[in-house]
Order: sequence, then C-alpha cells, then structure tokens
Amino acid sequence: MRIHRLLLGLILTLANTLAAASGIERIEPPHWWAGMKNSRLQLMLHGEGIATAQVSVQGTGVHVAASHGLSSANYLFVDLDIAADAPAQTLQLKLLREGREIASQPYVLKPRRAGSADRASFGRQDAIYLIVPDRFARAEPAEDRAGLMEGRNRADAGGRHGGNLRGITEHLDYISGMGFTQLWLTPVVENNSERYSYHGYAATDFYRVDPRLGQLKDYLELSAQARARGVGLIHDVVLNHIGVNHWWMRDLPSGNWLNHADPGHYVETHHARVSLDDPHAAPSDQLRFTDGWFGPHMPDLNQRVPELASYLIQMTLWWIEEADLSGLRVDTYSYSDREFTKAWNRRVREEYPRMNIVGEEWSPYPPLVARWQRSAAQPDAAPSMMDFPLQGAMLAGLHEGDTHEAGFMRLYEALGMDFVYPDAANLVVFAGNHDTPRVYSLLNEDLDLWKMSMAYLAVVQRIPQFFYGDELLFTSPRHRDDSAVRADFLGGFASDAANGFAGAGLAPRAAEAQAWLRKLLNWRKGSAVIRNGALMHYAPLDGVYVLFRHGPAGKLMLVLNKNKTAVELDTRRFKDMLDPSSHGVDLMSGQPLELGHGLAVPARGVMLIELAR
Repeated sequence: MRIHRLLLGLILTLANTLAAASGIERIEPPHWWAGMKNSRLQLMLHGEGIATAQVSVQGTGVHVAASHGLSSANYLFVDLDIAADAPAQTLQLKLLREGREIASQPYVLKPRRAGSADRASFGRQDAIYLIVPDRFARAEPAEDRAGLMEGRNRADAGGRHGGNLRGITEHLDYISGMGFTQLWLTPVVENNSERYSYHGYAATDFYRVDPRLGQLKDYLELSAQARARGVGLIHDVVLNHIGVNHWWMRDLPSGNWLNHADPGHYVETHHARVSLDDPHAAPSDQLRFTDGWFGPHMPDLNQRVPELASYLIQMTLWWIEEADLSGLRVDTYSYSDREFTKAWNRRVREEYPRMNIVGEEWSPYPPLVARWQRSAAQPDAAPSMMDFPLQGAMLAGLHEGDTHEAGFMRLYEALGMDFVYPDAANLVVFAGNHDTPRVYSLLNEDLDLWKMSMAYLAVVQRIPQFFYGDELLFTSPRHRDDSAVRADFLGGFASDAANGFAGAGLAPRAAEAQAWLRKLLNWRKGSAVIRNGALMHYAPLDGVYVLFRHGPAGKLMLVLNKNKTAVELDTRRFKDMLDPSSHGVDLMSGQPLELGHGLAVPARGVMLIELAR
C-alpha cells in the first residue's frame, strides 16, 4: 500500500512538473523594465487551457491588478501594476487552478538605461539612410533558413538573397563615412512565408528577429555600434496587419482579433485614403479603407480590441527600450484605426517625450498628409510624416520642361503649400524608397539632374532620407518593380565584381556620384544653418530655381540650372538675401564668388554657396 502511495505521489509530482514546464508556452512582452512612466503592464500568456487560471506574482512592488481570458481557451491576459519605486528584479508568475499550482514562470524586470526616457531622436540635423537588410550585405557565417519556409536563392529576384544584420554592422564605417546619421531598416522581425518574405512587412512573430537576418543580439549590436559612430537606428513598425502565417493564426485570441476574418468573404482595402476625411464619403467606404486586408497574405488587425491595442503599444515600447532606438517609422499609418493611433502616439510620447515618429501616408496631396501630423488641435498625432507631395513635385520639377505650370514651378508651388502643415520642417523628404522606382531612372539617367535632386534634399527645410544604392546610381524600371528596385548593394556579397564600400570596380559615373554625395552630406553634418535656418525661395525663371537657408548661423544659397547652356544670373533680384557686397564660396567646387551683381551658373549646374558673414 505504501509503495502504491509512493508511486502515486511520484506520478502526481511528475504531472505537476510537466504542467509547470509546459503550461505557459509563451509570454509577451518577453520581459519589461522597472521605472517606466506608466505603471500598468498587460502580459499575454499563451498555453493550453490557461484562460481560466488564477494568477499570482511574487516580487517587490508588483501585484496582479486583474486577469482575464478571451474566446480562446489558450490565452490569459494578466494586468500587472508596477510601483514607481519597484526595483529591477526577477518576478515569479504562478498559475493556479483550485488552489493548486499548474505552472510557474520567471519574468524579468530589467533596469533602464540612464536617460532612456529623454533620449534624443532624429530631426532636421540628420540624413537618413534606408536599407533593405536582405539586399545590403552578408556576413559569414550566417543562417540561411533556421527552420523557416523560404531559403536563400540570390538568383530569384523576389527571393531571399542572404543579407543580414551583421553584414550591415560590418559596413557602418561606410554609412557614417558617407555622412548619414540615421539608419532606417525595413522590418527585421520574422516573416515566415513560402516566398517573397524578404521585405519584412508581413510579420509572423513581432518579438523575434528573422533568423535569416540574425538574432536579437545582432540587432542590439548593430544599434550599439551605430550609436558609437553617431548614427541612430530607426525601427520600422507595422501596426496595421500581419502575415497570414503569424503564430496567432493557428489560434486567434478572440474571434474579432482580425477584421473580415470570415474566410468565405474576403474583403480587400480599396486604398481610397481620401475617404477618411471626405465630407461626402460613404461610411462603408471609410470602413473598407481601414478594415480591408492589404492582400490575401496580410490579415488586417482590429485595433479596436483593447487587448490587441495594448499588445501593439507595448510591443512598440519594448523595441524602443530593448534596441535603444532613436526613432520610429510607421508603415501604412493611415490604414490603422484612428482612435488606436491616437492612443499609440500618446503612450509613446508618455514614455519618450522627444521620440520622433514618421508615418507613411502615400498621398500626393498636402492636406491629406497634413491631416495626420501632430498639432495643437491634434496633440495625439504623429510628429512627422513622409513627404510624398514634395517628392512627386521634385521629380516632376526636374524632368519636365519649364512653363508657368510645369517644371520647377511644380516644386516651387509644392513648397509654397507648407502653410497647410503643422510642422513642415519635421517632414521626411526623399527622392525614392523601397516602394518607388529608382530616382536615377526616373530622371532619365541624367547625372546632372540626379545631383540637383540630392542637393535639394540636403538643403530644403526638411529631414532628408536617401535610399541605399542611389549614391551608386542604381537603376530600375520606371514602373513599380519591387524586386528590381531592391537590388543587392555592390560589394555586399562575396561574389560581387564591384565593391561600393571600397569604391572598387565602379562605373566612372557611379564613382563620381558617390564622391559628390559624400562631400555634400559630410558638409551638411556640420552646418548650423541647415539645423536651424529658415527658408526663402524665389519663383523660378527661365529654367533656374534659387532658394536660401538663413538665420543667425549664416546664409546658404542653392542654385539649380536645368538649361543646357550657362546662365548669367542677375543677383540683384535676390536683394532680400544679398547686397552689393555679398560674397561666398561654392561648397562643392571651392570656388570663391562675388555675388553682389551677378552669378555665372554653368549649364545643367548645381551651385551650393555658403555666404561670408
């Protein structure tokens, strides 16, 4: 009898041990920090049948405020209240049923970095370098697949090519040496799909770095090494949708976790972004814009579910704190629920008051973009937006012939629309990105026009973003072709014949462009008038466009001449900025110039002139 009791006791002990080991399969966020401004933390626990379990926590200054399940029996949401003076520590979470412990899990509260809440962010002083990590550089040894569906195949234009995070880290000296001060990577989280997974915008695990790019430690090392070189890291966040193979899809926490989840009634967004502010829009059109799926492989998230909203907010904060980020870029910003984005912005600002956030609203109309930027009337909006209207106007202004309504006049008038923006100087302007054709191709592979576009980006009162490979005059079809646009960087892979990092084997024009942009951006780094100066521009005449940056730190004059002949510019027209004694230096050529009465501008010329004080 005693043997039977002992045997039964061993069986029960083993059963309890197994339950404790396997009852909680996943906790997200995977850890947190002591000393956050907001005391509340909602944990999402996943494990078989845990939704009805009771929860206790052992730790100093931390208690369970509430817990609840949703429609799935396998999720438990636990609200922890963390006192302001709670120390960094390892908590012990326990799940109980009928007073018996069924699972136990340690949970770490880390100490925050000194000054974390008041961290600096990106701004007008910066030049952003956008990279698609899979296409930039590969460091060996590297994992190709790590149990995910799609392996490396560089011969497949739309496949995985094998770039990784350590490859970027190895070339940070090139990035900082070019004059870039912020690094924006397309999303680095796991994207597990059969093909076309490299772009990163169909997450299958929000808290896991895609193993083909590396591990979390590689991302943290990249951030630390970049920061040591004066380069910040901007994290690309996708709040609107996930990938169809996200681990949630095997077991959704609740039936309303997704919009239009009925597999028999697929609804795709119509991308009618104007509908949200259109006074004549049908409510069903507005709902279809926000709730429709991006595609059959990108389920749309329903951020009106409080637990999902909390999850996405905390996920964002986790990456900022964990990876020591200097900014956020938010994909498909306007497609998310508007009330959710307000709450998301409030919480980010609560924890990181100086954090800059740039949202994507892909519209050519300034009022639509302005509608999403933070203002006194909209304190819970994003502080920055991608300036698609100015990007389109710049390209048109450079490649069109000049009339009263075309060419440079488009650029002049687009910049003249700055009055609609709450903070035009905090917009991010660009010539191209991972979703647009290459700027050099759109400008008909005209190096002079390319130089004008780069100079304009560097000087205009905005935050400029440059796309990797544009400094080497990468080309693409003039229509959208993502695989061609996101080409491999020269020298990033062992078999490459040319090397953009070393400047070896480049075509003469590519070498010239790279050196020209390097000089421009490194000058820009030290320019106080770029950081703080106002802008004044003059209506374009006869194919010439002139603008000034000015302020207590000095004056800067940019002259763009699209004419195929040299132009003698009568500078008396610019009497608001120049006087008869004005003189300066052309920064790109080093040539001293007298500016009081006239200026000889070369054919197809760009002149960037720093005026003597």
